[in-house]
Amino acid sequence: MLRILHGTKYDFIRWWRWAAGLTIGFIALGLGALAITGGFNYSIEFTGGTLMQLHFNKPPDVAQLRAALDKGGVAGAEIQQFGSDTSYTVRVQSGETTAGAEAVSRKVDSLLTAAVGKDAFTVARTEAVGPKVGSELSRGALLAIVISFGVTLAYLAWRFEWRFGLAADMATLHDILTTIAFMKLIHLEISLTVVAALLTVIGYSLNDTIIIFDRVRENLRKNRREPLYDTLNRSVNETLPRSILTHTTALAATLALLFFAGEVIRPFAWVMAFGIFTGTFSSVYVASPILLWIERKYPRAVEGRTRK
Repeated sequence: MLRILHGTKYDFIRWWRWAAGLTIGFIALGLGALAITGGFNYSIEFTGGTLMQLHFNKPPDVAQLRAALDKGGVAGAEIQQFGSDTSYTVRVQSGETTAGAEAVSRKVDSLLTAAVGKDAFTVARTEAVGPKVGSELSRGALLAIVISFGVTLAYLAWRFEWRFGLAADMATLHDILTTIAFMKLIHLEISLTVVAALLTVIGYSLNDTIIIFDRVRENLRKNRREPLYDTLNRSVNETLPRSILTHTTALAATLALLFFAGEVIRPFAWVMAFGIFTGTFSSVYVASPILLWIERKYPRAVEGRTRK
């Protein structure tokens, strides 16, 4: 059986102040950008509008396409490459009814036909989302995140004593904030795919924290006289081989999606790749130091127990 980093004795917890400063700065940067620029860039799934995927016979002149749409009255259209250099998407956030959005798609088709010719491209698909549907999706996405976090809180309260549960909850909240900051800093468009990725990150991070905390509880029972500081470091070191193998495997699969799976799945892969990093970081440098602080603030009455 492959064994790596077996029997390590790294002092991870000693760096928690540097880690706290780094992550607080990152969150502040992301939330500051969010406040200054006025929010996220939402996809038409939430705002309502029209999405068209076009396949061209040869790479088009994007500036020519955009100029044709602007001249024809379709202002603010987003034209993005979609995988290959002959496949593009056109997004128009009209905010109209579904019927109106379909009219927009016909107008875009006619304007581009006049600009580059009827035989120069084909329409692969057209999606129309009305503002009512977009509003319902927004509420549904927010409700999914709230329910997911609520179930997480309930599970932790049942699985661990309140000290462990509170520390794991704070680590999960940290992961949500850092991921939101990351999405803002890279200007990631918020779609249902991104919401799904955020929910996946919550579960992934929670699983890593539980693995470490389970080992902490086992070590607390084995050696009641050992300071909690040492127990935390020992538990992180003992789970380190498992963590490296798990995170490396997950990251390899995520990077494969990021580079080779195409534009549709790429936002999901971006969020998941960052989530693997921040979930690992928070399990060691957020959950563990918070648990140590809680134990110092509200120590348990355990005979023979020493604190550090």
